[in-house]
Amino acid sequence: MPKPLERPSFADRCRIVSPRELPARKDFDTPEGLATLVHAVAHIEYSAIDLALDAVYRFPQMPDAYRRDWLEVAADEIRHFGMLHEILETLGFAYGDLPVHQGLFDAAQHTAHSVLDRMAVIPRFYEATGLDVNPQIIRKLQTKQHYAPVKRVMEALDVIYEEEIVHVHKGDRWFKYLCAQKGLDEQETYFGILERYGLLKKHRPHINVNARKEAGFACEEILKLGAKQCE
Repeated sequence: MPKPLERPSFADRCRIVSPRELPARKDFDTPEGLATLVHAVAHIEYSAIDLALDAVYRFPQMPDAYRRDWLEVAADEIRHFGMLHEILETLGFAYGDLPVHQGLFDAAQHTAHSVLDRMAVIPRFYEATGLDVNPQIIRKLQTKQHYAPVKRVMEALDVIYEEEIVHVHKGDRWFKYLCAQKGLDEQETYFGILERYGLLKKHRPHINVNARKEAGFACEEILKLGAKQCE
């Protein structure tokens, strides 16, 4: 039977560096510049495959519906990675050509002892932050549509965005399930976990209110995360 991951599955394929050493993402209207962006997003999707499968095997005590949810997420992430890798190849690159970091894998390792923490940190923090960031990237790409491959990247990001809302909602569902099971206040528990992992200070100013509401976040939470308004 497969075992939970103890090292990233991409470790033999990619050069792992500190986030500070990653190449800057700019000049999206050149093959090299656009490939830097696509490679970074592809790496997130590849890492998400590891994390979804790890969530299944790491916590065997969870219900069958939980396992089905994260196997479905893994299948989506595989498809996302495939779309992005096809674009990379058209730009003359392949996954592994550029350095990567292992921040998501480290976050999974740090939450390996607790499925409650895992649901709060991975889908409800990191993937939800992706919902905040994705529209910002698309807006930047809109100014570069004179470069033909940019349209394909935007189309892929649109697909990923819609499906990641569903992934965050699945994490939200199981986070709330565990809180109810343990008799815990959802918001107090969530922000307590984020504070314990030092994540509250990492929130960006662009909070995607509509996407977070669709994924299960309450307005009170969204405002506390930094949104100016939520109705």
